Amino acid sequence: MPDMTEEEYDALDEKWTKNPPKPGLNGTGFFARRKAALTVQSAHSITVDSFTADYLLTMAIAAHKTPADIISEMVRERITAL
Repeated sequence: MPDMTEEEYDALDEKWTKNPPKPGLNGTGFFARRKAALTVQSAHSITVDSFTADYLLTMAIAAHKTPADIISEMVRERITAL
């Protein structure tokens, strides 16, 4: 990613100087909302054996994807095959 210009740095500095993130009560602040949004997107954690983990990692590296992407594709293929 290219570096920002001086004008972009100045604009970003001015934005965050004039509008700092405000913490809120009871989970209404910036970081609490961000965490809640990520929780909605995330999935459940599962444990797999080392053979399965090695297989997923190998497939992910070969396809230039994440292991989660490989699992998602495998699940979607199985669902469409039903």
